[in-house]
Amino acid sequence: MKFLDELSPLKVLFETLPQVGHVEWIGVRPGRGEVMVVLEEVEVDLDVGLVGDRFKGRPGSARQVTLIQREHLSVIASVLDRPDIDLSLLRRNIVVSGINLLALKDKHFRIGSAVLNFTGLCQPCSKMEQELGPGGYNAMRGHGGITASVVQAGVIRVGDKVFYGSK
Repeated sequence: MKFLDELSPLKVLFETLPQVGHVEWIGVRPGRGEVMVVLEEVEVDLDVGLVGDRFKGRPGSARQVTLIQREHLSVIASVLDRPDIDLSLLRRNIVVSGINLLALKDKHFRIGSAVLNFTGLCQPCSKMEQELGPGGYNAMRGHGGITASVVQAGVIRVGDKVFYGSK
């Protein structure tokens, strides 16, 4: 019976992800309460996640890296009645475009020379109210991105491909 499960139409759909995304923006927060530092590239370490980011995590920690889709930013801005959103206010490390991050659920995926593992949804925190103003928390709900752990160290650069499988 397991053989049939592996070939089920739904399993095939979950495993078919031909889209290739791209890194649009990278940011790290060096310390609690400090502003995000925008980078062109970042070293990804198995033990600490993104080098220079205050959130060190433990090896395999579920939240070593946070990612958000650029496509969701226009929704957040629209809900807040703004023309756009300052990426550094969102407290996410990497902004990507061209790939549905939720399609990476339960998968390892590559960005640049690093390999990450989808570990969950990146829910908004109460700081979204102060960063984005009244309604910021609810504007982010369902659009906060994902969390990931580091499987293979490497370097991620703006413009790098984001993909699942071998491309």
